[in-house]
Amino acid sequence: MNELLAKRNAVTELMRISPLADELAKLFADAGHRLYLVGGSVRDALLGRLSADLDFTTDARPDRVLEIVRDWGDGVWDVGIAFGTVGVTKRGSTLEITTFRADSYDRVGRNPEVTFGDTIEGDLLRRDFTVNAMAIELTTKTFVDPHGGLEALGRKLLDPPATPAESFADDPLRMMRAARFVSQLGFTPAPRVVEAMTEMSEQITRITAERVQTELSKLITGKDPRRGLELMVETGLADHVLPEVPGMRLAIDEHHQHKDVYQHSLTVLEQAIALEKRDDPEAEPDLVLRLAALLHDIGKPATRRFEPGGGVSFHHHEVVGAKMTRKRLRALKYSKQIVDDVAQLVFLHLRFHGYGKGEWTDSAVRRYVTDAGELLQRLHKLVRADCTTRNKRKAAALQRTYDDLEERIARIAAEEDLARVRPDLDGNEIMKLLGLPPGPMVGKAWKFLKDLRLDRGPLDHDEAVRALYEWARENGLEPPA
Repeated sequence: MNELLAKRNAVTELMRISPLADELAKLFADAGHRLYLVGGSVRDALLGRLSADLDFTTDARPDRVLEIVRDWGDGVWDVGIAFGTVGVTKRGSTLEITTFRADSYDRVGRNPEVTFGDTIEGDLLRRDFTVNAMAIELTTKTFVDPHGGLEALGRKLLDPPATPAESFADDPLRMMRAARFVSQLGFTPAPRVVEAMTEMSEQITRITAERVQTELSKLITGKDPRRGLELMVETGLADHVLPEVPGMRLAIDEHHQHKDVYQHSLTVLEQAIALEKRDDPEAEPDLVLRLAALLHDIGKPATRRFEPGGGVSFHHHEVVGAKMTRKRLRALKYSKQIVDDVAQLVFLHLRFHGYGKGEWTDSAVRRYVTDAGELLQRLHKLVRADCTTRNKRKAAALQRTYDDLEERIARIAAEEDLARVRPDLDGNEIMKLLGLPPGPMVGKAWKFLKDLRLDRGPLDHDEAVRALYEWARENGLEPPA
């Protein structure tokens, strides 16, 4: 408990020397109101990870908050004012100030009936977990912790101020937040939280896809997404958010190991994260790579075939998996770019296994690079992460083979500028040489020349022209004399 007391004192000292918090607290005190640092900001301060984005709560009503901060802030916005929140920017920090809440829920719809409260204790009671139900009154630096949040933080325990059933019925998204905090902060949900999540997992369908996606993305980009995903699968939450993931438990992997495809995919995710950190320890988490690692084998259950002699095959699971990935990520309202990128990585992840011991021609290497495009570095990580065999000799051989492929890519790229593979003749030249107006035939000719470039490497101008004329004749066109 002495350690916890030291942490509490550290927060108090942090707030004492924080000029923004002190300035804002004085504004509210002069206006006859109280201001509290609250929720995640207090939790993060105790964990030594306080960001420049701070959350406050106050007894002042929203219109009054606007009056108080309008001339002080560098920027003020009231988009969330219907829910009691006013946003302020000041010297590079983003501050959100919310009036005490005492909401009621019909437990059918997605949004609460917003009502404002009069006490900090009432406001903290409606928060999701006790570790987020702490506050600091900024004028007196008084620490407010009516629900034992400080002790729960020391134990890394997730438990709501109210009962889990009441809390999740009010806002089912809190079940996703529990899984997210497991991933981000290494917390453990209380047994009664796990029990309530299991009984109420279907309630997540009340929440919009956009809000679910936001929590899922934060979970996937956390420090330990495996634990968060395992909680979602264990409680049945994943059945309603990412049903393809628990669905992978139905298939054994092609190597006949004791792990199923689900466990294999979680391991690939962990290994992809390790490669992220190896290449750039300071880089932001790569959501696209992590989603691809998690979903790369989701096509296996649908393509599983039991072969004569006891073998199992998953033919074209990468094709089926790419389609399934698109469908799921679109349902979760991810951006078109993320959907396209993750699906393409899933589609390409198996191609390397045709490389053998280096039998690919330079043409095949060019196509691998061209099809990956800007995703090539992510594809490198995904393919390497996909090796989860316990056979050290086999694993080392696979990594050496991929080393060889990367060396060949680097050599050909240096010689041919693979990053910008284009036909040796552009569209204007094609139209001029064949006497064609703009239209589909020009596009077909362009594609032919690009494929030729991939197969044979760079051609000189005369070779490209001869090839174009030959193609034109084969397609019923007579080049101008």
